[in-house]
Amino acid sequence: MYQLKIIAVDGSAGVVLPASLLEKLGVGEGDVLCLTEAPGGFRITPYSRDFAETMEVAEQVMREERDTLRKLAK
Repeated sequence: MYQLKIIAVDGSAGVVLPASLLEKLGVGEGDVLCLTEAPGGFRITPYSRDFAETMEVAEQVMREERDTLRKLAK
């Protein structure tokens, strides 16, 4: 478990990530991270343009086919 501290950053807020966590994620200063909701909390992963595009398509399909997906879930 990591305890993350929220700090002020140019009128906004940021989270300090320990070097050991950055190493495990395979990211460094200037890289982009993705924060997604997960059961029981949130998940932080390195940003992937391909994954983000796939999720946009999936969300669009879920919105457009909401009724069909509800029927299939029964």
